Amino acid sequence: MSPAPAHRLLRPATLLIYLLLGFFALLTLLPFVWMICAAVKTKEDFFTSQFLPRGPGFLGIAWDHLTLHQFVRLFRDLPVPRALLNSIFLASVGSVLATLFCAMGGYGLSKFKFSGRQALTTAILGTVVLPGALLLVPRFETLYHLGLVDRYLGIFLPALAPAFGLYLFRQAMINSVPADILESARIDGCGEIRIFFQIVLPIVRPMISAYLIISFIALWNDYITPQIMLQSPGRQPLSVVIFSLKGLYADDYSLMLAGTLVSIAPVMLLFFLLQREFISGLTSGAVKG
Repeated sequence: MSPAPAHRLLRPATLLIYLLLGFFALLTLLPFVWMICAAVKTKEDFFTSQFLPRGPGFLGIAWDHLTLHQFVRLFRDLPVPRALLNSIFLASVGSVLATLFCAMGGYGLSKFKFSGRQALTTAILGTVVLPGALLLVPRFETLYHLGLVDRYLGIFLPALAPAFGLYLFRQAMINSVPADILESARIDGCGEIRIFFQIVLPIVRPMISAYLIISFIALWNDYITPQIMLQSPGRQPLSVVIFSLKGLYADDYSLMLAGTLVSIAPVMLLFFLLQREFISGLTSGAVKG
């Protein structure tokens, strides 16, 4: 009697894995489903049901009680449209600049030999463990003396080359960019700028996509830095404006959750569109190529 094929022996284990993954996926999605349901309920129905309001309609749901009035209030009565444009500008421009400068710094640290390179790399790694809140006071004082408070440049300048991004690109270029290709390009007469933009960046493109998403999400969700550095209400991003709803509309939970949904929707959409590049970028430096 021939033994059972290997794939049949693994089928129960595979099924168990899928069941566990499905269970944890439901646990992850449950808060988002609750938030969506709460955002389309009226203020009166918020505490009457856990998800959608109950009624005589299809599936026992009062569909006539659902409303988009909270979203209309956000864009009509509150400065959400202006704040949304501010967040898009800050997150998109800041993430592109941060990715470019981190790629430049990582290229210099990984492929150029100069005095003090190891000490500089160690110092950059040391700053990774520093909490961001510890740097708020010296950052604000420095930007104040430079005249950059209440200017977007005061947000961009400290975020141009974070230590995490520099080290991430350094490791990616050590593992992915062969030194022989760079030497051949130099022998052929290519300058360093041309080598960087035409040879190095295409090789580490997965890391560029991954870090663009990381920096975009970090800048989009940043609340403390814009609140301190940007003092004009017209310059505030969406994170600050949405948080202010807690003080202005403390009893209107549906409105606050509608604002939260508006705040996280663009980031979720961006991640879903670029998730393949994100995963590929984070794993690109794992294998030396």
